[in-house]
Amino acid sequence: MIKGTEQKIKDAALTVFIQKGFANCTSREIAREAGMNVALVNYYFRSKSKLFAIIFESVMQDFLKSMVQVFQSNLPFREKIRLLIEREFEFLSQNPEIPNFVLNELSRNPKSIENLLPVLHMVTESGVFDEAKKLQLQGEMRPMDLVQVTLLIMSNCQYPFMAEPLMKAIHGVNETDYKNHLIAHKTHAVNMVLGYLFPNDKCNEYE
Repeated sequence: MIKGTEQKIKDAALTVFIQKGFANCTSREIAREAGMNVALVNYYFRSKSKLFAIIFESVMQDFLKSMVQVFQSNLPFREKIRLLIEREFEFLSQNPEIPNFVLNELSRNPKSIENLLPVLHMVTESGVFDEAKKLQLQGEMRPMDLVQVTLLIMSNCQYPFMAEPLMKAIHGVNETDYKNHLIAHKTHAVNMVLGYLFPNDKCNEYE
């Protein structure tokens, strides 16, 4: 499939932004990565700032989209958690640079989260938090703050990708070996999270 000019610029911009960050790159570098001149980049997106805002919002939409789909499904809550972890690992396996890219931008410009509020509200409106609270009141789910539940899931899914260079150095593993460790960690994450949230389940092996 032949990409249009606009998409080529977006793909090139994402590559450059991930490599250098917003402050350390120029429109000229983005144009060079896209194989076109600066005037054409500016014609489509006016400025580096506008292009970055579009790229960041697009990345976050992709990042959050599958989460919302899982939460809006009719699956049992345990299956939602399992599927959420599996999909997040799948997304991050294909886009391992995204967590650092997102955190760097939120640190640089905290207000950038405001454009994503409609999608974030969809998570709340899905009823998943109310579902969790109900299971806690029924004694099925461990009684813990939902902020902590979110941190538990996010840290087990995202940190392994963010820490890849560190883990490779500490354990002396290569690219292929580390990818295999990530595949194994996905299973461990599912078992750990579900086993901790639902300690009364007869079998805590969720494989």
